[in-house]
Amino acid sequence: MKMRGLGRGAAAGGTALLLAIGAQAPAQDRATPEQAKAYVQKLNAELKPLVVKSSTADWIKATYITDDTERNAAAASDELIAYMAKAIKQSLQFSGLKLDPESARMLYLLRTTTSPPPAPDDPAKRAELAAIVAKLEGMYGKGKWCGDVQGKCRDLEQLTELMAKSRNYDELLDAWAGWHTIARPMRPLYARFAELSNEGAKAIGYANTGELWRAGYDMSPAEFEAETDRLWNQVKPLYDDLHCYVRAQLARQYGARVPLDGPIPAHLLGNMWAQEWNNIYELAIPYRGEPSLDVDAGLKRKKYDPVKMVQRGEAFFTSLGLDPLPKSFWERSMFTKPRDREVVCHASAWDVSFNDDLRIKMCIKIREEDLVTIHHELGHDYYFHAYYNRPVLFQAGANDGFHEAIGDALTLSITPSYLKQLGLLNAVPKGDKALINEQMKSALEKVAFLPFGKMIDQWRWDVFSGKTTPVGYNAAWWALRRKFQGVDSPIPRTEGDFDPGAKYHIPANVPYTRYFLARILQFQFHRGLCQAAGHRGPLYECSIYGNKEAGKKLWAMLQLGASKPWPEALEVVTGQRALDAGALLEYYQPLQGWLKQQNAGRKCGW
Repeated sequence: MKMRGLGRGAAAGGTALLLAIGAQAPAQDRATPEQAKAYVQKLNAELKPLVVKSSTADWIKATYITDDTERNAAAASDELIAYMAKAIKQSLQFSGLKLDPESARMLYLLRTTTSPPPAPDDPAKRAELAAIVAKLEGMYGKGKWCGDVQGKCRDLEQLTELMAKSRNYDELLDAWAGWHTIARPMRPLYARFAELSNEGAKAIGYANTGELWRAGYDMSPAEFEAETDRLWNQVKPLYDDLHCYVRAQLARQYGARVPLDGPIPAHLLGNMWAQEWNNIYELAIPYRGEPSLDVDAGLKRKKYDPVKMVQRGEAFFTSLGLDPLPKSFWERSMFTKPRDREVVCHASAWDVSFNDDLRIKMCIKIREEDLVTIHHELGHDYYFHAYYNRPVLFQAGANDGFHEAIGDALTLSITPSYLKQLGLLNAVPKGDKALINEQMKSALEKVAFLPFGKMIDQWRWDVFSGKTTPVGYNAAWWALRRKFQGVDSPIPRTEGDFDPGAKYHIPANVPYTRYFLARILQFQFHRGLCQAAGHRGPLYECSIYGNKEAGKKLWAMLQLGASKPWPEALEVVTGQRALDAGALLEYYQPLQGWLKQQNAGRKCGW
């Protein structure tokens, strides 16, 4: 994920959107287009130091969690929230004016900002909101499960490693249930957060915070929700085929504990949240005896350490003709978990000063999963680097899904041939069996994630709208997980639990639909960049590593930042102006055909 002082959906230009957003505010006769232009210039100048102050405080809090750093971050956030609330209201005086495209765009971006969260007018409530936001993320970062029979406490890093490697049903259940206990105290704080955030959203003309989140994608909130439904329906058949096959393989491992016609128990998929399933590849491998795809062993054989892992990620970007990372990146980033303090290990990318102060924050393990994550985070940093000279309101992705998709698109070029070139695989697997193994390993990460990426914000949209009330938080969470993912809690849950809070993005208030969009976009980007590189042949065989033409096309899009509507940015790389899962389905066509054959005679669905 990325971390910045400002977060927003897609940018949009033109007065039609401005009229729609500002419809509830009376236009003032004395406001002029010239005043609007001067206003956005003043806004960019005043906003930057506040964002830098808040971003710096957030960095310190994330890399050194104490009560003091939480208070400091809350104070800086409160100052930024107050400024943003005032600026958004002031901007409404320009609604209905015919403005120059740049000013219109900046005002739209201002009004669709999602981070910091919208705040109430009351200073006390605003301070309360900032304190809750800091507290919730701190609670997550400090979370530990201390129910070990030997009295030992384990943090998320330790529990995550166990979830990835263990095949002991009860051991996995203990880790899963234990981690989810850390979220119970968050429940009342989250309910209050939703209440205060909604009050702030209403103050700037939205029905609730969820509507604000959906407003920033060059379409109405209702149209955007329908668009995510459309994309999900495109990929759902592939997910259903994968789910059916994986469930059957898990039943072979765990017997009757895995129902052959129902949801999969959530703790058996190799991941604390069952969001990605690549850690159970060994249980789902289609053809045994084929050359190994074990990159972890290759990393250890080549004596990779955290710094060398990051250097390998940088080398991919520089092979495309992009700049090396600045010296300050290597001095200021956090690559490993410190022994002397609590930190948020959840990987993130930063430009702390909005002035090419690039960093990543990770607790890197020597494994393929972290090598892929490094490419993802560096994708954010290279995006920051491409647009850092633009006005602060343009320092964002074309939409938030773009930001998440950049690094992931490049990971699609981490093909077996590329890994063999690096010495991380001993041989390049060949033939149909090898291809299906390779695609299965990839799909367990990328396809398995799709419904999880969709349902996280569906839950929050329902919370913000009032459809889901605090008395039904947990029941609604599991209803959505069963509906979209076909997974269920392995043990009974009650409203004494708050299982949404066990996932970082809920207490950290990070909108999540961006990740769903990114899983679609990365394949569109990959296809467009492969075309630029002159690739001929199946999409899954393409690697753009070392191709300067692909790099030029990528850089041209990154430099736009949020200065153009996302369809224009998409067109630069893909030639398309609409989101489409067709590239993803093209990529996995061999696997889907194989899955249908394997599932013949099985009762699929749940």
